[in-house]
Amino acid sequence: MTAIATNPSTSSSKNIDWQAITTAFIGIVGDRYVVRTREELIAYECDGLTSYKQQPALVVLPNTTEEVSAVLKICDRYQVPFVARGSGTGLSGGALPIPDSVLIVTSRMRKILEIDLENQRVVVQPGVINNWVTQAVSGAGFYYAPDPSSQVICSIGGNVAENSGGVHCLKYGVTTNHVLGAKIVLPDGTIQDIGSKIPESPGYDLTGIFVGSEGTLGIATEVTLKILKSAESIQVLLADFTTVEAAGSTVSDVISAGIIPGGMEIMDNMSINAVEDTVATNCYPRDAASILLIEIDGLESEVAENSKRVEAICLQNGARNVTTAIDPEQRLRLWKGRKAAFAAMGRLSPDYYVQDGVIPRTKLTYVLQEIAKLSEKYGYHVANVFHAGDGNLHPLILYNNAEAGALETVEELGGEILKLCVKVGGSISGEHGIGADKKCYMPEMFSESDLETMRWVRDVFDRQGIANPTKILPTPRTCGEGAKPIHDAKYKLVDRF
Repeated sequence: MTAIATNPSTSSSKNIDWQAITTAFIGIVGDRYVVRTREELIAYECDGLTSYKQQPALVVLPNTTEEVSAVLKICDRYQVPFVARGSGTGLSGGALPIPDSVLIVTSRMRKILEIDLENQRVVVQPGVINNWVTQAVSGAGFYYAPDPSSQVICSIGGNVAENSGGVHCLKYGVTTNHVLGAKIVLPDGTIQDIGSKIPESPGYDLTGIFVGSEGTLGIATEVTLKILKSAESIQVLLADFTTVEAAGSTVSDVISAGIIPGGMEIMDNMSINAVEDTVATNCYPRDAASILLIEIDGLESEVAENSKRVEAICLQNGARNVTTAIDPEQRLRLWKGRKAAFAAMGRLSPDYYVQDGVIPRTKLTYVLQEIAKLSEKYGYHVANVFHAGDGNLHPLILYNNAEAGALETVEELGGEILKLCVKVGGSISGEHGIGADKKCYMPEMFSESDLETMRWVRDVFDRQGIANPTKILPTPRTCGEGAKPIHDAKYKLVDRF
């Protein structure tokens, strides 16, 4: 007899035979891979957006496409909602369970199924870690371009769900630009192949629809990725400035000059010092108002010429110093701090709340000034780290969740930043997804007709509405209602088995 936390209102309105469901799951994946005790479920109650927590009723860890299919057929039969989860590093609550749901975790599906160097293709299971793809092909001179800061732990399945980006998305694009096809399991358990191993194929772009759908259309169990040939030459420049605005102006000027770097990243002074305190790169000047990291790649002669031009542009915009790293170890050291920026916030605050709005590059200076005003208005520090080249902001709002009402105020501040992004012609998300966190801001970008069309697409794939329900599309509830922290007082223990 096992006690599990459940929402009494949900249980009373919907009689779910958890005993039969659990027995069926054990028959599919084995007893070891059906997690059901309350203590074990704690590990799965949230994703990287830790402010919101909810335990699922059960966690299932399948190992094959056929097992995923069988599990989803059980969910379909009993009309039980399910949420797919990879490594759990998402930052928008996309993998946040809902009451009385089944969490389907793909972390056991970690095989690289095929490497085709001649055609620059790799086929992987969804649990494969992002960085493993590059490691598997780097010896032959190839790499996988999308590189989120969490690439040493985030999984390809999660990257596909959220359409993740990374520091090199400016030149090489986000996940959708590198996924050629996939084997997916629809919410009713049907196994379907979408896309192909060739760059272009006739018919509707179902792969494009699926990538970024955040688990609302099904679960990918095999993904065909495009890999790229490593550049002949790579240089990373670090320029430091006395104002963040000067760094932002440099970004626009570099692009206007016809130079497309592999990546351009800005960090403000607060982020610089947090990073140096945490990983001690000894590369970032602590007194700089901001630093700009610019990676130039390509043919050796092209890189040499463009690096000189970029350095000149930085100096014209008031850069105090420009450092150039050529060898791999130097480049890695310069990027190390940027990759650790989110984790470094723990040095400054017990909690942080991050958004990932996108703005036109030409609006960068204005938006940063407005964020500073919002920070002062709400009384919370905001550290700025962002993919400057494509205008993808990552404002990190620092707060203490133990303070009553702090989270709600910070959510409001984050919402104002997103509305600002839309106001200047941008977007509410560049790579983190909408999830449970930002769905209420979708009407800021889309008309009701737009949203209704999205619902129609969703209904085609998920006729019972059980695939990650309550995510992406707004509901009549108030903003954030679907992702509020769970308080134990609202829940009770019941004996299910």
